[in-house]
Amino acid sequence: MKTIIVTIFIIFLSFTAQAQNNAADVKVETIEMSIVTETTFEVNESTATEVARLYKFKNSRIKRDLNFLTKANKSKMA
Repeated sequence: MKTIIVTIFIIFLSFTAQAQNNAADVKVETIEMSIVTETTFEVNESTATEVARLYKFKNSRIKRDLNFLTKANKSKMA
């Protein structure tokens, strides 16, 4: 019963989709543009300099602070 109702519903939808009036095709006006052969390059001279720090040594202060250990991290003897 359910399959018959679903089949009739699909057929009904297909007929209603075909019965729709399509709007007339709308023509689009095209604009003809020429090709640009000359290009200009702009150089931006920025005076802002960014500083990046590189820590060479294993025991630098930043790395030591980031790799801290707490008392809870220590292993316990059973």
